[in-house]
Amino acid sequence: MSRHVVGITLDNLEHLPQRCRRCVYWELAPHLKEQVEEYGDTEVEKEAWISAVLLEWGSCGRIAYSEELPVGFVLYAPPSAVPRSTAFPTAPVSADAIMLTSFFVLPEFRGAGLGRMLVQAAVQDLTRRGVTAIEAYGDEDPETTSGEREHTCVVAADFLRSVGFKTVHAHARWPRLRLELRAGLSWKEDVEAALDQLLGHVSVAAVGSKERTAGRV
Repeated sequence: MSRHVVGITLDNLEHLPQRCRRCVYWELAPHLKEQVEEYGDTEVEKEAWISAVLLEWGSCGRIAYSEELPVGFVLYAPPSAVPRSTAFPTAPVSADAIMLTSFFVLPEFRGAGLGRMLVQAAVQDLTRRGVTAIEAYGDEDPETTSGEREHTCVVAADFLRSVGFKTVHAHARWPRLRLELRAGLSWKEDVEAALDQLLGHVSVAAVGSKERTAGRV
């Protein structure tokens, strides 16, 4: 079964699950979120946020597909573009990091590596752009039944750890975790880089040998 990942744009934003398109947990300050949910259109606000981040900063997410079916997505942005980022007890996000906000994989596709693939796609995008780290708030109790519905928007801390994030500010419920992007590069990229370096040395050595041979003629 073919799987691939593409960047989020305004053209494919409709491929996010409807409840995620309507969720502005990260995109608006808490008091504004409540006002929009009561009097406004959260889907319009979500689109406006995506549009602004794309224009002012660039690519801010990835969508995963299985064949033609969208099965998961990840969103990320500078913490300055994420009003909710300062509302956690483990705030603030480090100045050198980009913040991972929303993350979702359809339940029936979980456990097949799609979550890791989405994180890897984000790592590759941000590494190319010179970013050194990604941080995220984790939820230590994502299965809570305490009625905190809004907090379903926070990624499970155990998942973040499983894909390489390390805790930088511990908390019983809302730890802040960090992924250094060199550590997040795939083994394939590391091997390719090593081969490029090796081949470069071989080429230099070969050129030097030819020059010495020519000098003896």
